[in-house]
Amino acid sequence: MSDGSGDGGLDGSAPSLRHLRTDLTPVVEAVEAADADAFVAVGDRFDDDLRYLTRFAGPDRAYALVVAPASDGDDATGRAVCCAPALFAEQAEREFVAGAHVRSGGEKHAGSDRDREFHDGVAREVRTENVGDHAGERAAATVAALLGESDSHADPVLLVPPSIPHDAAVYLERDGNELASTDAVTTARARKADAELDRLRRVQRATAAGMARAETVLAASGVGEDGAGRPIVRWEGAPLTTERLRREVNAALAARGVRDAGDTVIGAGPSAADLHFVGDDPIRPGETVLLDVSPRGPDGYRGDMTRTFVVDGDGGWARRAYVAVEAAREAALAEVEPGVPAKTVHGEAAAELAAYGFDPNAGEGETGFTHGAGHGVGVSLHEPPSLTGAGELRPGHVVTVEPGVYDPDVGGVRLEDLVVVTDDGYELLAEYPFGIVPEERG
Repeated sequence: MSDGSGDGGLDGSAPSLRHLRTDLTPVVEAVEAADADAFVAVGDRFDDDLRYLTRFAGPDRAYALVVAPASDGDDATGRAVCCAPALFAEQAEREFVAGAHVRSGGEKHAGSDRDREFHDGVAREVRTENVGDHAGERAAATVAALLGESDSHADPVLLVPPSIPHDAAVYLERDGNELASTDAVTTARARKADAELDRLRRVQRATAAGMARAETVLAASGVGEDGAGRPIVRWEGAPLTTERLRREVNAALAARGVRDAGDTVIGAGPSAADLHFVGDDPIRPGETVLLDVSPRGPDGYRGDMTRTFVVDGDGGWARRAYVAVEAAREAALAEVEPGVPAKTVHGEAAAELAAYGFDPNAGEGETGFTHGAGHGVGVSLHEPPSLTGAGELRPGHVVTVEPGVYDPDVGGVRLEDLVVVTDDGYELLAEYPFGIVPEERG
């Protein structure tokens, strides 16, 4: 699958990204297949499903989306209404409505009938009535307006995401609607369009730049002693800690236009066995330093990459673990192609780690492989498909491949890359070198 976005970074040198918009026809089709009347989602800027559906970014208060099949005689295949919050109507018109016009980029041309056509045939509009009401109330009112008063909609059935807020559900049910959960949005999000892949490649390249900064700092460090006379890694005249290193990574990310999103995980020694360590630990020679960098980039899409280093190491557990994890990564990647059960990828990684003497089914806090071999990445850092879940890999799935082994008393080793499943295999969204000994990367 081609890149389509050039080789530049996020420093302004890269070409423009392809226009991003969401096809709402799977939602319309889910409503029709369930013999329901409409789909309703309620949330705010932290609701990734809603952001994906609307491409409406930034509202700091709840809003609603209602999607319904088209009425008889309507030229559109469906109708979608965004109940924008107060002071966000213009932005919603630009991002939700104009952004979905047939002409790329949402660019309108006066006097053309194509101004009123939408790329997926689903007609969009923004409604701002009763902006002081709860988003659930506004959604209920919009459903009633779209469905009308006909007998066929006397007891409307609405499909909703499993995560719909409870108060919104109460307002919808109070208005006489029956709610049914749907996974239509989750399913649609799992396979990425080319414009989404553009963004994932961009943020993953920035992620690699953050990793390069960390590795360079570690390579430039020396060994000294702390106040208690214990060996410690020093950089630029002061002890190097996981927090100092995290700040260097985050600064490199910011320089390339992405945000760390509070997810720059760096552990050293025993804290490297903590899968989500964001605290402050000293970095000592001979201990594993695990860096898991997962920033948020253009339009909210996430990167995800992990590498592990040791400063002034002498082999032992860290070296053996690294060799095992690197072999497990290769075994897992060899299985990534369309039609392969997702669990097969995890199984191959686990089998390889077992061959090196590590427990492939260790529980949390135990020594060995304690997590799945990978997960989907998109607008959310963790989304389907899971490499320990049901189903097969399909072209357009974007997943991490991240085997690791851990010893709570010693440290942890994990290697992680982000790949997209292609028609005949996979593509690494960004490459980064391997090696337990840190090197200067410029």
